[in-house]
Amino acid sequence: MKLISWNVNGLRACLNKGFSDFFTSINADIFCVQETKMQQTQSELELADYQQYWNSAVKKGYSGTAVFTRIKPVSVTYGMDIAEHDQEGRIITLEFADFYLVNVYTPNSQRELARLDYRMKWEDAFSGYLSELNKGKPVITCGDFNVAHQEIDIKNPKTNRKNAGFTDEERAKMTLLLQSGFTDTFRSVYPDKRDAYTWWSYMMNARARNIGWRIDYFLISDRLKNSIKEASIYADILGSDHCPIGLELI
Repeated sequence: MKLISWNVNGLRACLNKGFSDFFTSINADIFCVQETKMQQTQSELELADYQQYWNSAVKKGYSGTAVFTRIKPVSVTYGMDIAEHDQEGRIITLEFADFYLVNVYTPNSQRELARLDYRMKWEDAFSGYLSELNKGKPVITCGDFNVAHQEIDIKNPKTNRKNAGFTDEERAKMTLLLQSGFTDTFRSVYPDKRDAYTWWSYMMNARARNIGWRIDYFLISDRLKNSIKEASIYADILGSDHCPIGLELI
């Protein structure tokens, strides 16, 4: 089974920057996107053989997630059933026969950490949500987690120490999530691989210089760890400030 995740930073814009070519060529069973920045009705996106599930933010042109799947789910839910956290279209959960798939776009703590306190509450709620699902079936969760977990996951750790996405608080929440029963699939396959990033600033020619952050992940329940065939970062795929990531399971 092949799964893909991509923060497209505006799906309508990405559609004009090669999204369809990559979607067709990668031939994924399940394709998750974050930061759609649109309602489903704003685009006539036709994907043959795929069912589409969208969760858009109440605020138009902001946030949002979608899942395109060839495998028919048993059920689909949107959000965490917590009103405070379910206004921005950040989570879609698909239940399949043998696992749950959770597509997530974690809130950014923003400049000067203006939203860090909210982010901490959101992290606790999301961790609890995944843990409850994990009691029933194994979980695959993917998306933009908006945190570079370890120093190996960011080009300039020292100068970014107190910046959104690399604060001690955010990194500690990722550590706790992994300790609660989840595996970072890319680090499971490539524990020591450096210069492997999924997001680059549009400033200072950062992408061409590979001054990036690894903030997009596939996490899986620990009991699925032996099913990992490959974990990929498609750094050469343009169209967004993020690149797609992939997971293949046997």
